[in-house]
Amino acid sequence: MLWSLSICLISFLTLFSVAMGLVIMGFYFISQDLVYFIEWEVLSLNSGPVVMTFLFDWMSLIFMGFVLFISSLVIFYSEEYMAGDLDINRFIILVLMFVLSMMFLIISPNLISILLGWDGLGLVSYLLVIYYQNVKSYNAGMLTALSNRIGDVALLMAIAWMLNFGSWNYIFYLESSKMSLEMLVIGCLVMLAAMTKSAQIPFSSWLPAAMAAPTPVSALVHSSTLVTAGVYLLIRFNVLLTGNNLGSFLLFVGGLTMFMAGLGANFEFDLKKIIALSTLSQLGLMMSVLAMGFPKLAFFHLLTHALFKALLFMCAGAIIHNMKDSQDIRYMGGLVNHMPLTSSCFNLSNLALCGSPFLAGFYSKDLILEIVSLNYLNFFSFMLYFVSTGLTVCYSLRLVYYSMSGDFNVFSLHPLNDSGWIMLRGMMTLSGMAVVGGSMLSWVLFPCPSMICLPLGLKTLALTVSMIGGWLGYELAKFSLSYKLHSLQFHFPISFMGSMWFMPFISTYGVSAGPLRLGNYVSKSFDQGWSERMGAQGLYKIFCSSSSLNQVWQNNDLKTYLVIFMIWVFLWLMLMSF
Repeated sequence: MLWSLSICLISFLTLFSVAMGLVIMGFYFISQDLVYFIEWEVLSLNSGPVVMTFLFDWMSLIFMGFVLFISSLVIFYSEEYMAGDLDINRFIILVLMFVLSMMFLIISPNLISILLGWDGLGLVSYLLVIYYQNVKSYNAGMLTALSNRIGDVALLMAIAWMLNFGSWNYIFYLESSKMSLEMLVIGCLVMLAAMTKSAQIPFSSWLPAAMAAPTPVSALVHSSTLVTAGVYLLIRFNVLLTGNNLGSFLLFVGGLTMFMAGLGANFEFDLKKIIALSTLSQLGLMMSVLAMGFPKLAFFHLLTHALFKALLFMCAGAIIHNMKDSQDIRYMGGLVNHMPLTSSCFNLSNLALCGSPFLAGFYSKDLILEIVSLNYLNFFSFMLYFVSTGLTVCYSLRLVYYSMSGDFNVFSLHPLNDSGWIMLRGMMTLSGMAVVGGSMLSWVLFPCPSMICLPLGLKTLALTVSMIGGWLGYELAKFSLSYKLHSLQFHFPISFMGSMWFMPFISTYGVSAGPLRLGNYVSKSFDQGWSERMGAQGLYKIFCSSSSLNQVWQNNDLKTYLVIFMIWVFLWLMLMSF
């Protein structure tokens, strides 16, 4: 019976059942305040043990449960989305390897085993980004892989630096030596690694480029696996961010990333790239909250964000699937009439992203903004938080305006419908979690409610900023503005803000142009220049001209040939006599 099931269904059932068990165990661990630290001696060489260590606490168990839950639904969804792929088994195995790498990363209190999961994520993400084998995918895959290699090198240097201590289990040393120089260096290296993996400025350009991967992969990457690995690592190392300038620097970088991504999403027309930039904005929010010294709050937002972001990508995938692989939101419109169920799930996840009351995003985002209002922050950071919140509502409403309202803009793509019950079942399951997940997690993670007392202006500031952002998004999305072509008068600022502050150009052309130019010069002047002239090609030309001259002399002239032969014999005899 088992063999008659597809690989998608087997994977879904396995991952889903394990996920439920892990989440229940995580809730039990947090209620009982339990931590299990397991050491497994793999082998012993000359009385030197090779030990694998695992850390099971409430954080790792709940996070693993959420990753497996989302992965199971994404694999279930993939059965229909990737139905036309002849190599779907290979795709599912790659996704499972991706999830396994994330599991290694989550349960490792040891930098060596963290590197195993970290590099596994980097390698498998490259294979998944280039899955649709075309030039754009290859370029995006190389940008993704090379950007993440910087973080891998930083992690390797942190491993080498931990030789100053007695073990690579960083968890033993964080509290005791957090103010030492060695730990400060490790903190800097780990922060660099986390910034590359979570795509903070200046490593942000690979995240929208990674949209070349299939949509189920994007749903997995942007919700709970690749990009959240950096945030999770810094949550584990959060002790090193307090009491020094590392936290201030991370707060600045996270705030700028949040603002830059929110601004860029308002100028983007690619459906998947808009959602990718919204992920980047939320990652900046998590990083900056973490830098302020609230790791539990950052973890809470990480989990709630995973639920509605996976749903958002799955809805986008269903829309792209029905639009015959068109991703431009200007070609959409009136989708709510043709795809009501998908549109409902899409709008639900968008509202959760904006922090609408009593959906998943509200419980974490509203709490974060109130904590920001309570804290001693400078005006610049404070403004970045609230302006970015307004920009989130702005691009979300713009996206809804373009895709859901009005008339359908490309008639040749009719008919559209909510076909595909497999995809819809996966999306509707996640919709339920996007509604109740935030409240459930807030009751479990924060069982004792804390009183946040703020003046009326600050208390309602998040709501006010969201309403202003929504109004701006609606006004800016009106087609009449585009018809008048006012944007051509402001081409430079629009291209600057719409291209993530020219970051993709800097990280591609900016990095590669100089070395390529130098390589061309070296190739022309040395490889194809003097070294060829004085070396192999020069000798080849001399021998060619000599042999052709010799051929002319000998051509049809027996006397010349005999004279030359006699001269060679005479010279040979002369040499022999010496």
